[in-house]
Amino acid sequence: MGLKEKISLEEVFGKTFKIRTVEASDNGKAAFTHYLHHHQNGVSSFYKKEAVQHVKRALEYKYPKEEISSLVAEEALQYMLFDFKKDVPFPKPTKPKFKFIDLFAGIGGFRIAMQNLGGKCVFTSEWDEQAKRTYEVNFGDVPFGDITKEETKKFIPDGFDVLCAGFPCQAFSIAGKRGGFEDTRGTLFFEVAEIIKRKQPKAIFLENVKGLFNHDKGKTLKTILNVLREDLGYFVPLPQVLNAKDFGVPQNRERIFIVGFRSDLGIESFDYPKPTNQNITFEEVKEENPVSVKYYLSDTYLNTLVNHKKRHESKGNGFGYEIIPDHGTANAVVCGGMGRERNLVYDDRLEDFTPVTHIKGEVNRQGIRKMTPREWARLQGFPDEFIIPVADASAYKQFGNSVAIPAIQATASEIVKLILKNA
Repeated sequence: MGLKEKISLEEVFGKTFKIRTVEASDNGKAAFTHYLHHHQNGVSSFYKKEAVQHVKRALEYKYPKEEISSLVAEEALQYMLFDFKKDVPFPKPTKPKFKFIDLFAGIGGFRIAMQNLGGKCVFTSEWDEQAKRTYEVNFGDVPFGDITKEETKKFIPDGFDVLCAGFPCQAFSIAGKRGGFEDTRGTLFFEVAEIIKRKQPKAIFLENVKGLFNHDKGKTLKTILNVLREDLGYFVPLPQVLNAKDFGVPQNRERIFIVGFRSDLGIESFDYPKPTNQNITFEEVKEENPVSVKYYLSDTYLNTLVNHKKRHESKGNGFGYEIIPDHGTANAVVCGGMGRERNLVYDDRLEDFTPVTHIKGEVNRQGIRKMTPREWARLQGFPDEFIIPVADASAYKQFGNSVAIPAIQATASEIVKLILKNA
């Protein structure tokens, strides 16, 4: 029996080989897919050892009575290169202009932007399993896991050009007086800083919520900038808040962007991109065809939202649901809270009002519905080729946590121009 017949590529990918049952390392499948994508360049050396072990575990799982050597596993891995197809919606560029890594990758918003500019992703990490599933389907890579673990960090290759990280807006505890590297320990930003310190990329591109500007009266941002400038020696211009609606998507989403360049490049100025002044409205991202009745609110829930808003208005608060007109701009898509209720829309195309889910009352006859996951995807700049393989609840969370691709790409374009010019 030949090696190709002993085990298939699909089994090692994990469709029948249950990784959780036999996998000694959470990074096995990630190393395996990263190796397949990079087998023609030097980056593959960072992933080969773990990729071979992954195949070995798969063979041992399928043939428990046979003794499987690492040499056999390596030969099997080489056979799989012939079967490996890159038929994913967003493959790596064949002639990349630069290399980048994608930390806290989510579902790949940064990656799409960077690939559009000719970048090749050589490492990606994300801890959420549902987000990893979406990432794999669209890019062919399984992200590595928890970046706080040294076991994960060891797979980050040398020699990449740009570090991208939409690091979570985790609460900072600024206890020290120095406001530098030591004061960020215990935060996820420290993990990013540690990787920058070790790998010394040419450029860094970080994204976070607008509130980082004023968090702890500005002390948090000051600490981050001190780390990047003083401890790590990067040129970091004053961060800016950019709004997604200024870059071609109808979403009012403000985020802080932090850009930096390694000091030896001699870059001493950086201009953030200017608004495109495109007048894009929700109508341009609205579903072209009627959507399922499951997205329409019940009259009972709608009345609850109306009463909730009235109570807050009587107290002078601005909380409550909001209906976005077709000619309007959506509020920021966010997971949790009133994320979906702040982005309701009118859609009178529904003909069958029979509920398909368990609801209280009847489906409202005013045509008020939630936006669909695809509409959220479009609000974030994801092209329609982007596959949504998860249930709606996970999809809303993933797009709500993602970045607005057009704003990321506009900023990244300016970064790439400088690093290529100063290479």
